Amino acid sequence: MNKEALFPSPAWPTIPVEGETAGYPVHRIFCVGRNYAAHAAEMGVEVDREAPFYFTKSALMTEASGATIAYPPGTENFHYEMELVIVIGSPVFRADRAAAQAAIYGYACGLDMTRRDLQLAARAKQRPWDLGKDVEQSAVIAAITKADAFGTPGPQRIHLEVNGEVKQDAHLSDLIWKVDEIVSDLSKFYHLAPGDVIMTGTPAGVGPVVSGDVITGGIDGLQPVKLSIGAAE
Repeated sequence: MNKEALFPSPAWPTIPVEGETAGYPVHRIFCVGRNYAAHAAEMGVEVDREAPFYFTKSALMTEASGATIAYPPGTENFHYEMELVIVIGSPVFRADRAAAQAAIYGYACGLDMTRRDLQLAARAKQRPWDLGKDVEQSAVIAAITKADAFGTPGPQRIHLEVNGEVKQDAHLSDLIWKVDEIVSDLSKFYHLAPGDVIMTGTPAGVGPVVSGDVITGGIDGLQPVKLSIGAAE
């Protein structure tokens, strides 16, 4: 294998970690679909309670909290989705729930920004969701809080506001698949390792944003996330 690159290659995006000077490099982003029953209902689908299902975003779609991003091309229905983010801290493969929990380094607030019209058009034709979900600057992740400092996800409130108006409001206890179940299940299919990030799904209340909107979101005990929507390119 050639060691020299034909063109400059970007470094892995990094997420700040509370209490650390070094950042957490993002190598892969896995996303759990339909992990809150009320959100599945508002999307007109049923929850698959046999196992979680996943889609992915490129690591290079990672964006820092506080950024301003352009309204993306190809859509007229750009949606926010507020999510709890899991970051992996040690290798884990074919793990039971206890080993899966032990492999979690920490948690963060995240936004899974979505070209909803493109996602729904693909879903209607039973095609992949890539154009709807794998959108530039669409994985917005706030600073990571280490797992021991955060505690067990469950009673914490998860919420999102657009221009100060509450749009999503739920609790992590509403997650259908809990964090240890997600990591355990995903480890059946991948050798998970540090650098792997899992976005765990969004509560009900998703909706569109337009240029000029400011999105803020939070989970009790975690650093909040913020995103501003700029003009279309």
